[in-house]
Amino acid sequence: MKILRLIKIFHISFIYGLDEFILAHPEASLLRKFVNRVFFFRNLSTPRAERLRMALERLGPIFVKFGQALSTRRDLLPQDLADELARLQDKVPPFSSEIALREIEKAYGKPWNEVFGSFDPTPIASASIAQVHFATLPDGKEVAVKILRPQMKGIIANDTALMDIAAGIIETLWADGKRLKPREVVAEFSKHLYDELDLMREAASASQLRRNFNASPILIVPEVYWDYCSTSVMVMQRMTGTPISKVDLLKELGIDVHRLASMGVEIFFTQVFRDGFFHADMHPGNIFVSSQGQYIALDFGIMGTLTDEDKNYLAQNFLAFFQRDYRRVAIAHIEAGWAPKNTRVDEFEAAIRAVCEPIFDRPLKEISFGKVLLSLFQTSRRFNVEIQPQLVLLQKTLLNIEGLGRQLDPDLDLWKTAKPFLERWMSEQVGWRGFLNTLKTEAPNWGTTLPQIPRLIHMALHENRLEPLNADLRTLIELQKNRNRLLALLVIFAGVLLAWLIRTR
Repeated sequence: MKILRLIKIFHISFIYGLDEFILAHPEASLLRKFVNRVFFFRNLSTPRAERLRMALERLGPIFVKFGQALSTRRDLLPQDLADELARLQDKVPPFSSEIALREIEKAYGKPWNEVFGSFDPTPIASASIAQVHFATLPDGKEVAVKILRPQMKGIIANDTALMDIAAGIIETLWADGKRLKPREVVAEFSKHLYDELDLMREAASASQLRRNFNASPILIVPEVYWDYCSTSVMVMQRMTGTPISKVDLLKELGIDVHRLASMGVEIFFTQVFRDGFFHADMHPGNIFVSSQGQYIALDFGIMGTLTDEDKNYLAQNFLAFFQRDYRRVAIAHIEAGWAPKNTRVDEFEAAIRAVCEPIFDRPLKEISFGKVLLSLFQTSRRFNVEIQPQLVLLQKTLLNIEGLGRQLDPDLDLWKTAKPFLERWMSEQVGWRGFLNTLKTEAPNWGTTLPQIPRLIHMALHENRLEPLNADLRTLIELQKNRNRLLALLVIFAGVLLAWLIRTR
């Protein structure tokens, strides 16, 4: 199976001239000319980035998803490739309603009409991992039913294994390979793909996000109906709204798109910095707007998480950027261990300033986060900054936010919108409010911990007191063993000497 898949990959790669990427080195120029002359029938007049995008689309949904993820890693790709890969669309033909109903029967162990009051056989949405149908429950509730595509595990296992091999080759042959960690990128991508195959996990993510924004005036998350969920079928509240990409229709409905853009920034920063748990697939197809002007989040297959250390590091960097304190940005990188300890702070600071200073005081329409990220990655390469794979999803989400912001309000000042939120968050985490919040969180544990403190101190002192004695005892035992060995040798020597003396007499 892998051999056939590998043959297909080589065939499609060859048809679209992707060997150009392998033979691009000057030392391979003669070989490249030879290949192009022998296989003259190939049409390679299309730009290489476009040919790469079309090849990935031919290779199937897993490669499309990988291309989308790779488009956010502008440290790995030239700008033309990153821009083209960002255009990849995760749209695949739906599987038949017969297969959908068969998967439902397999999940529930009974016919669909014993589970649902009604079921629309025509899917409302179809993607690489699953597709969605509308239905009603026996009590009349309108629901959306997400059904996993059959046999996806085998497909993903084969394709990601081949990607890992390719990443290993890149890591071995490319000078920047180890620093850019392509195998870790593939591993991160594979992990998220396998997470998407478990719809119970997606249901749990939706439930967590709904709880995080319970009674929120700006974000609605559909309710999950747990009694109807399994690893291959997920049932949730059916949501109605207007796709966020239809800006003209939103305006006709009286929605304040300028406020909507600001709310999007607030939702993003709230998820990232308050919760450390964020929707990492915020493209226009996954976001609707309610009649009251609230965001409606859909599709929770890809969620990002951040540790407290990641959140603090990012918050410090964002605030330092907003305050144009580039020295603090440089120092934060070095303190976090992302830049080598011997990095010259003044040089690193000057390089960051050169990238960031031109974008301040400009509306979103004049800023390209793609170009900014590219410049930052070029800077990171120069100063040997290690790329953090856990932040790939955050970069992807930030680019999605940029795209949404451009559609809704090109004049949005992202910095002014985000800065008050981050300052408030930092105050709550670091200032006296942060102290009180930590106190409130930890206080319940003290009821059981405080009574144990005398016993724990006694044990610690006892162990510390005995340790030197134990060490001395071990030393004495070892010395005694050595003395015993020496004594045995002396006895043997004395016996041999005595025997010799008796014999000589």
